[in-house]
Amino acid sequence: MNTVSSDRKNHRLDRPGSNSPIPQAQLIWDYVSTSPLRSLWDLQGASVRVILQRTFKSFNRDNLLSRAAELGFYFLFALFPTLVSATSLLGLVARHASSICSELLAYLALVIPRSALGIVLDTFNQTTAAATSGKVTFGLVAALWSASVGFSAIQDTLNTVYNVAETRPYWKARGSAILVTILLAIINTLTLATLLAGDYLSRIARVHIDQPALQWAAVIILRSLAWIITFAFITLFFAVIYYFAPNVKASCWRWLTPGAAVGIFGWIAASLLLRLYLHYFDTYSLTYGSLGAVIILLTWFYITGLMLLLGAEINSEIEAAATEKCLQNSHIIPATLSADPEHPLPS
Repeated sequence: MNTVSSDRKNHRLDRPGSNSPIPQAQLIWDYVSTSPLRSLWDLQGASVRVILQRTFKSFNRDNLLSRAAELGFYFLFALFPTLVSATSLLGLVARHASSICSELLAYLALVIPRSALGIVLDTFNQTTAAATSGKVTFGLVAALWSASVGFSAIQDTLNTVYNVAETRPYWKARGSAILVTILLAIINTLTLATLLAGDYLSRIARVHIDQPALQWAAVIILRSLAWIITFAFITLFFAVIYYFAPNVKASCWRWLTPGAAVGIFGWIAASLLLRLYLHYFDTYSLTYGSLGAVIILLTWFYITGLMLLLGAEINSEIEAAATEKCLQNSHIIPATLSADPEHPLPS
């Protein structure tokens, strides 16, 4: 968005059918909703310091800490119905379904604290004891509904982040939430399956390659390729949410955004720090007993939701700052305008 189109230059600051002017800060967010940037890495001359300051203010104003806690609850609520449906489906089509799922879930130990993963694996083992066709129907319905409620919460939060109202009918918003939830579940499964395939191919390379140098080279290449594909799937996960969740009038697909990069690496770093803290200061079990693992799992879901929302906030503020700079250069708004809705200047 290096230039402003001619229709923007002729854009009035009055609401259609009304004599009251549009607040100039809201005008910027209207442009963000209708004319998204193709790339968020080009700040259009906006200052990084200003973007960080604006993100910090918006982070507090939009109450993302509380909204992340809401997401954490929904993630936990959707976890176990998802396990029921997944194990039931695999139990009908694969003889060794439980062992395959156990290996897939074991990769979550890379980010989930071990004590929290234990309760997930225990629940998984209990649900795989009797996989029937009845569980498939019930598990799928419960999992889709529970997970779609979580995505609906993401929709509400990202609408707040982008300063847009939810105008979609209930059936359309919930229907899109269910469809996107199915897509995200497929992406998650493919992410874990990629790691499993990388390990499986690495074991085959060790068995069938006799020369140690070639053996290690093949293992390194296969594992590196698996991790690259895994990172691509994680990036796709964030991109899908940021594309479909907010109710903006025009959406622009972006594979990797600054907000997604901060969210992904912040999520990995926070997960590793949580694991490190629990390794040396694991007092949850002593304080809360068997509930300690549930609290740890809920904390990890909270971190996941928080990093997801933080990335969306960064993206929205980059768009707002870049759009403001572009409108100022085109003299549509005064050069002294602040796009912070808390401090709008008079028209």
